[in-house]
Amino acid sequence: KFKEAMLKIKKCLEEDRLANRLIVENKLDEEELKLVRELHLITMKPILYALNKKAGAKNLDEINDTRYQELLNYFKENNFNYIKIDDKVEDDLKDFEGEENEMMRNELAGGVNDDGIKDLIKESYKMLGLETYFTTGEDETRGWTIKIGSTAPIAAAAIHTDFQNKFIRAEVVASDDLLSSGSYKVAREKGQVRTEGKEYIVKDGDVIEFRI
Repeated sequence: KFKEAMLKIKKCLEEDRLANRLIVENKLDEEELKLVRELHLITMKPILYALNKKAGAKNLDEINDTRYQELLNYFKENNFNYIKIDDKVEDDLKDFEGEENEMMRNELAGGVNDDGIKDLIKESYKMLGLETYFTTGEDETRGWTIKIGSTAPIAAAAIHTDFQNKFIRAEVVASDDLLSSGSYKVAREKGQVRTEGKEYIVKDGDVIEFRI
């Protein structure tokens, strides 16, 4: 199996293509994929291309420029991951927070509030198979990054291994429901807080209180 996988990679590289194309095109079975990942090939790693644009510029898809259109078509034809981003605006805003940040963002971007940073985060998470759940209390609300498909005990390990080993149950509410309700108490009264066990698959945006 290892030899077969290596021959596939060799052929791919000789064609001046990245080794990760074998994954995108489903040319490696599960056993071959496991074997080649142990090699940690740079060209086997997922890649996200960031296309920079001028502050306040319109969507790159609408730019009447042959070079841009050829590049976008190339990405789309090959199913490459890409996002459009305005890194100049983000760099200028790094020292501002809260309302001041929003005011300066609007001014610098010429009324265009989307500088691509949200897309960068979303696409990076999607590409790596990650999602976020939250814990919240009087002192802080915090997000925890986990692999998509993680069960409640595995997700709890992101906080501390004791939470996984001593897991009893999880009190779960969707973040949108909690925000619209205003508090755990109201969400519970509305029946939006659920009790889940060890087999529960955590969903992106869940707010969880673990019982151990």
